[in-house]
Amino acid sequence: MNIYSSSSHKREEPERGVLYLVGTPIGNLNDITTRALNILKKVSVIACEDTRQTKKLTNKYEITNRLISFNKHNSFNRIPKIINYLKEGKSVALVSDAGMPSICDPGEDLVKNARLNKLETICIPGPSAALTALVSSGFPASKFVFEGFLPKKQKEREKILLDISENEKTTIVFESPHRLNQLLIELKEYCGGHREISVSRELTKKFEEQINNQIDNVIDTFKDREIIGEITVVIKGQDKINKGDFNKSSLKKELDELINAGLSLSAASKYLAKKKKLKRNLIYNLYK
Repeated sequence: MNIYSSSSHKREEPERGVLYLVGTPIGNLNDITTRALNILKKVSVIACEDTRQTKKLTNKYEITNRLISFNKHNSFNRIPKIINYLKEGKSVALVSDAGMPSICDPGEDLVKNARLNKLETICIPGPSAALTALVSSGFPASKFVFEGFLPKKQKEREKILLDISENEKTTIVFESPHRLNQLLIELKEYCGGHREISVSRELTKKFEEQINNQIDNVIDTFKDREIIGEITVVIKGQDKINKGDFNKSSLKKELDELINAGLSLSAASKYLAKKKKLKRNLIYNLYK
């Protein structure tokens, strides 16, 4: 069995046939690293999510290398071409519009294909909106869950919202400005209006804003405002629950009454979980 791993020694010059995953600023262009600039100036090709966005960076630092678009709309056709570039000995830098590539973009598929073709990949680390928002929130950061953008399909979205409501770890999600208010309403429904969250907008930019408060108060802050900019939401985890802190007999009786009234086990468990501020699975498992 062939085992492949990237070399770990420091690389200052781009090497032939190597895919570089280059972190770029999430807002403030001065956050680019010296190493990232060196790689971007010297690779054969820069594959970017949106060439117009990347040109703002390359123009500022007088980088004239060839740019090609690589995004969710063209990745199926672009991946074989980029793999061929690498096999021909060309060096390729992959960048996203902001932050680290492969997070919420098709970069992960390109890296997977590069690995399958035994091509070397090297990460040039840089800023991350998720981590920047997390450490700024003041919420527990040793263990966390990153969900990216929540699914649009209702069933999948509800499942993740339920997971967030029950998770004791801090959760990070991305959201677009025009959907933020809807997300806040959903978070209130699943987590309760008193759960603490942090909404970060325009991180590292001139009009950076961070709102830390209970969900009810954050809803009031944004409901009558025009919201613009990139949004990162950090949700504090559910407080730890002592399984012995509730009356099982009384809770099971309420559960039985709801089911007898016509609710499904899932719906009844969800309702009581929010009402009693308990994890849904604790209530669900009472029904036998």
